[in-house]
Amino acid sequence: MNTPPEMTMSFYAQSRPHADRVFSGFQSLSFSAFFTGLRNWNEARITRRELNALTDRELQDIGLTRADIERVSLMGR
Repeated sequence: MNTPPEMTMSFYAQSRPHADRVFSGFQSLSFSAFFTGLRNWNEARITRRELNALTDRELQDIGLTRADIERVSLMGR
């Protein structure tokens, strides 16, 4: 199925401003910043996993509840 060129051009003209807004944030993202973000995400993931593996009693011993796990995993970011 062939799309007429004027419809294709119209689609690109309409979608371009949206794409520019979406991708504009990535232009200033450096390679180092990307990997720093990736490392932070992974550390938070590991922290959540480890804390979720504890029993409620163990969490209570360190002064936490299950509701605190997400907040604690994001600390230090």
